[in-house]
Amino acid sequence: MNATNDANLLDEPRLIVEPGLAARVAAIAVPVLRDLGYRLVRVRITGTEGCTVQIMAEKPDGTMSVEDCEAVSRALSPVLDVEDPMAEAYRLEISSPGLDRPLVRRSDFVRHTGHLVKIEMEVPVEGRKRFRGTIAGVEGDMARIRRDDVKPDEAAEISLAIEDMAEAKLVLTDALIAESLRRGKAAEREAREERQKSRARKERASAQDTGLNDFRPTRGTDRRAAQTKGE
Repeated sequence: MNATNDANLLDEPRLIVEPGLAARVAAIAVPVLRDLGYRLVRVRITGTEGCTVQIMAEKPDGTMSVEDCEAVSRALSPVLDVEDPMAEAYRLEISSPGLDRPLVRRSDFVRHTGHLVKIEMEVPVEGRKRFRGTIAGVEGDMARIRRDDVKPDEAAEISLAIEDMAEAKLVLTDALIAESLRRGKAAEREAREERQKSRARKERASAQDTGLNDFRPTRGTDRRAAQTKGE
């Protein structure tokens, strides 16, 4: 993934957003995450252990390591302390999306086309708010869902507006796990190749520096001899 694509994905808006207090926390978190090279997935505030503010984040490629979570926590904690959006004491929790992740952007649906998803709509569509099925594609900001909960008198496929969804979440399946493993191996291979290229560049630079340092001009005829030898 190149730098241009990374920037585009970082700036891609979420179409499924949280309301109320969680939205206030999200507004504070987004620019901090953006400056660090991450993007917000979701904010959830629960009563777990008193009060917990869970911020789910990711890199543009959808990954998020433990080290990434720690980096976000270090940067975001003091900003939240200053902005103080919460009326009570809370525990900040930074997490990765996980395999059965929420889908909040158009690119999330595109990336996970072919996988099983559960969707809850803000308002009913064709008389119902909950849908389950395979993501069949994305057209504009509409996700096409091939339903596995369809009734005999209903269409097997339906298009749903992503921004009208209250929640969309992947269902953990063997296919999803297998694809995650493939992506993980591909990312590991890419990182290994990049390390090899970086090491080769350093070795070439070191060799060039060594060649320059070996040249020591001398005086008079010895200097001319050294220059002629170098030529």
